[in-house]
Amino acid sequence: MADLRLSDAERQDALDVLSEHVRTGRLDIDEYGNRSAKVTSAKLVSELVPLFDDLPSPRPSALLATARPEPVVPAGNGKLSAFVWRYSVPLSIALAVVVLIVTRGRLLIVFALPLLLILFSGWRRR
Repeated sequence: MADLRLSDAERQDALDVLSEHVRTGRLDIDEYGNRSAKVTSAKLVSELVPLFDDLPSPRPSALLATARPEPVVPAGNGKLSAFVWRYSVPLSIALAVVVLIVTRGRLLIVFALPLLLILFSGWRRR
């Protein structure tokens, strides 16, 4: 994600969060003074990161907005699961072709249509 410039409102929010950490006893006045001076002079979001790395929640909104969402991982972590996810589209196509050949088109609606839906849903997930 791009390193964005901070607005005045985002700097003020970071100062408010630092004040909250002083109120809860996580920062002393000297640390607050040092960190708040760095917040006021910060130009980019990345400059705020080291100032809040060692502090728990609350976090400044500028840091929350740039947090990356966790990647979606398919259930299961075995080799079979990885195989199924990697080859779901080709396996769906092969299965659809086999069903069409075996039924000679008689059961197209019953078998092939659901397989095609699976094929397209598997393709869109990638």
